[in-house]
Amino acid sequence: MSPQFVQGSVLWETLWAIGILVVFGLGAWLVLLGIRFAERRIKRRRHKVLPQLLESFYQPIFLFIVIEGLLLALSSVSYLLTWRPYFAKASVAVVFIVGTYAVARSLGVLLEWYMGSRAVRRKVAADQGLIRFLRRVTTIIIYAIGLLILLDYLGISITPIVAGLGIGGLAVALALQPLLGNFFAGTQIVSDRVVQVGDYIEMDNGTRGYISDIGWRSTRIRTVYNNLVIIPNSRLADSIVTNYQNPSTAMGITVNAGVSYSSDLVHVERVALEVVREVIAEMDVAVKEFEPIFRYEQFGDSNIDFWVWVQAVDRLGSFLLRSEIIKRLHARFRKEGITINYPARYVTFDRFSGTEYLRYAEMPPRLQSGESKRGEEGNEEK
Repeated sequence: MSPQFVQGSVLWETLWAIGILVVFGLGAWLVLLGIRFAERRIKRRRHKVLPQLLESFYQPIFLFIVIEGLLLALSSVSYLLTWRPYFAKASVAVVFIVGTYAVARSLGVLLEWYMGSRAVRRKVAADQGLIRFLRRVTTIIIYAIGLLILLDYLGISITPIVAGLGIGGLAVALALQPLLGNFFAGTQIVSDRVVQVGDYIEMDNGTRGYISDIGWRSTRIRTVYNNLVIIPNSRLADSIVTNYQNPSTAMGITVNAGVSYSSDLVHVERVALEVVREVIAEMDVAVKEFEPIFRYEQFGDSNIDFWVWVQAVDRLGSFLLRSEIIKRLHARFRKEGITINYPARYVTFDRFSGTEYLRYAEMPPRLQSGESKRGEEGNEEK
């Protein structure tokens, strides 16, 4: 209600309403200043959750004060007298709407703080994908409850709505089965922590890369070529996935090589281990605590094959470490006179028959060569 000295004049009542709106706007601004002052004081005391909680109330409080001031200003003028009952109901509805908005924001902050502190207690990294998913689900539930309370206040029966949502939800679930399948697959991926944002994975179809985001419908993987691969969550959940980040980022690598049959195998093993230990000591991408392993594997076609097993701190480091070991081994083997043979094949030709072939096959290579030359000279003389 406007005061008596402004009633009856449209101009004065309008100015009075504008003044009410300005006063409420100034009041909202002063309240925000007070909240920010309190937030700075709390940050000095190194509180983690209270500053974020106060920040989540900025917009709800400002909107509540301004909207309530607007409704009060409109209901104070006499030429909108017939609309006053609606303004009163709208005022209460604003309380429900803004209150639901504030509760959703504050619970999101508390949920993120709780998940982060829990991860710190367990000495693990907080799963941002799981936090985002839980915040979305919590926000949807709070908004749904707030909407039902608002409808009940406005006199709209919510019982038919709930029943209709049950029947309609079944029909929608059947129609949106692929979409819901991806949604629940994403829930499974996030809750089971099969993979997390930042992990380097490889699927059974050959797709590999870093996980950049896990959404409610799909998972985005950034490949080493800086391309984005979008995979439905249901397909990712049904695939065989190799996670190179778990149980730790360190990964073992093997360097395969071979030396000639005339090499001193004890000397080869000693030289190879010296080279590998030097590389591990010099490179930061190598795991220092892991002792390299050297093993001979088989008698190959041209060489005696062996492998060296080392560990790198992560997958990217494994490429650098393997490359450096190969370069160092090649240079050191050349210096030590250790030979790595090229692939070789011996081909024999059936030039004789019967006992002559058997006699020729039993001859040493030197005599075979001389025999073949003498045979050729004899044919020329003839």
